[in-house]
Amino acid sequence: MEALHSIWIFIQDQALGMKWLNAVIGNGLSAAGLDTSTRWGGSIQFFLYDVIKITALLCFLIFMISYIQSYFPPERSRKILGRFHGIWANMIAALLGTVTPFCSCSSIPLFIGFTSAGLPIGVTFSFLISSPMVDLGSLVLLMSIFGAKIAIVYVVIGLVIAVVGGTIIEKMHMENHVEEFIRNASSVDIESEELAVKDRLVFAREQVAGTFKKVFPYILIGVGIGAAIHNWIPESWIQTVLGSNNPFGVILAVLAGVPMYADIFGTIPVAEALLAKGAQLGTILSFMMAVTTLSLPSIIMLRKAVRPKLLRLFIGICSLGIIIVGYLFNAFQYLLI
Repeated sequence: MEALHSIWIFIQDQALGMKWLNAVIGNGLSAAGLDTSTRWGGSIQFFLYDVIKITALLCFLIFMISYIQSYFPPERSRKILGRFHGIWANMIAALLGTVTPFCSCSSIPLFIGFTSAGLPIGVTFSFLISSPMVDLGSLVLLMSIFGAKIAIVYVVIGLVIAVVGGTIIEKMHMENHVEEFIRNASSVDIESEELAVKDRLVFAREQVAGTFKKVFPYILIGVGIGAAIHNWIPESWIQTVLGSNNPFGVILAVLAGVPMYADIFGTIPVAEALLAKGAQLGTILSFMMAVTTLSLPSIIMLRKAVRPKLLRLFIGICSLGIIIVGYLFNAFQYLLI
């Protein structure tokens, strides 16, 4: 058992966390005459290490997830969801969200397509909540920084929010609050073309290139903010605003996250720096969930598809769920770290 634990720690620290890379970068900067113990030196080391690490993991994960996703084109996903009913349909929709687009704005066209095809409104909202909040990529990236326990709990709770949120919307019978042009759209039942392995590899490679171009600027911004927090903002400031002494830290984190637009790859380096400075775990995860699920651009896009009452309900359910999760994580942080 001890041997298995040691192997897992090695995988988590060296394969996923790439701590060897941090040491290599630190030695290289020192050899170049830069003192990494200073603010500027530490910021440069943090920036280079996190950009290279997240980019390498990102490209690998997008390739693997896109290959899996090639087996679940929209029409096939719709047919899968159509076979289930009740809470089981919400659960399957939330799980399908883990192998679909990485940000909320990319998820909305699929949400519109599923809704137009006649799937229950609650099922499509479970998908819409899950898709940007939790995915296979976020699981691996969270493991690389926070460890397996926190990563798994984060994904499980994200799926719970998606299932519960979709179920509530379904029970409230909000179908008439979807815009009429979507409800009246006719779905075309087209059999998905069966792809060869070579075609799936090409698709995965194209997804890597396209997603990388879209996501990389947010990685640079996120890592830049993380480097600034890590080396320039006093620890006492972070603890005062987001630490255990501020009972409103979770709410502040959610309010701060909503106007931003990024995916989980851009928020993780910020979360990493905040945790190192003493911010509470639940507060950090609430911030990440708010940014990825309730970003202002995605809300504006969603307003084109649903009416204000349903949009307010969606925002309210997600916000309340994220806040509750934040406080629960804070309460049980000692069990996870």
